Amino acid sequence: MLNRYLKEKGIESILFAAGAVAIVVLFLLCIFLFRDGILLFENYPFGEFLTDTKWFPTADPEHFGLLPLFLGSLIVTVGAILFSVPLGIASAIYISELANPKIANFLKPVTEILAGIPSVVYGFFGLVILVPVVQKTLGIPTGQTALTGSIMLGIMALPTIISISEDAISSVPRSIKEGSLALGSTRWQTIYKVTVPAALSGISAAVMLGIGRAIGETMTVMMVTGNSAVIPGFPSGLFAPVRTMTATIALEMGEVPQGSDHFHALFAIGSVLFITTFIINIIANYIKRRYRFNL
Repeated sequence: MLNRYLKEKGIESILFAAGAVAIVVLFLLCIFLFRDGILLFENYPFGEFLTDTKWFPTADPEHFGLLPLFLGSLIVTVGAILFSVPLGIASAIYISELANPKIANFLKPVTEILAGIPSVVYGFFGLVILVPVVQKTLGIPTGQTALTGSIMLGIMALPTIISISEDAISSVPRSIKEGSLALGSTRWQTIYKVTVPAALSGISAAVMLGIGRAIGETMTVMMVTGNSAVIPGFPSGLFAPVRTMTATIALEMGEVPQGSDHFHALFAIGSVLFITTFIINIIANYIKRRYRFNL
């Protein structure tokens, strides 16, 4: 009994230490990120950082406007979600409810493997294949547009949306589906009136996590969106080059003088990204807890 007790306490201690290390690392990351980001506002107004429509870090005077970068990220992310959510949910319904078990057992792991492909591979595919297709199809000067970035980010978000949505749909109790069929509902009526609403919380969590994947992506959008730091119009901005917050950090951090206002501005952008992603993950975790409670 004593050995068993010591083993259990040892396992508990290891798990506690692992969790504590993760929290400490996250805390130190926050300090590192926000410390350098806040230093920007010693010389540059915070309100101007949020509302300025220009990003000219090397001009005289300098302009560190977050707005064009934030709107570029927003339009690309919204486009990605509009592309991936209907396709992802439809695929999840097919895998969970309609596909032959052998086909479903093949499609699910293949879909999850797509999440492990490096983002630079997606970006290279988009640059070589999708960019020329978009340019020729729409007859525009360049195919490196927000639309191209949205399509690529949508493809990258699909594995997350499909996998979690399929788990949520499969977790709906069989008795609920059989009850609907026993009352005279068709198979399709059962799916869209009973099964999908019962799994809606899990599907919502999948969508939120897909948004988190899209808004935090760097390499792919840097390669296919054109990186033009201008405020995108709507809907014309979909067919024009844009620059996202992540791409700005990746493009400029390697050449910026350390300790300059430009350096701190990039950290401020990183802080905004961190806060945005953190909020999205909190919402997704809340939805997932509610989903587990309902089932």
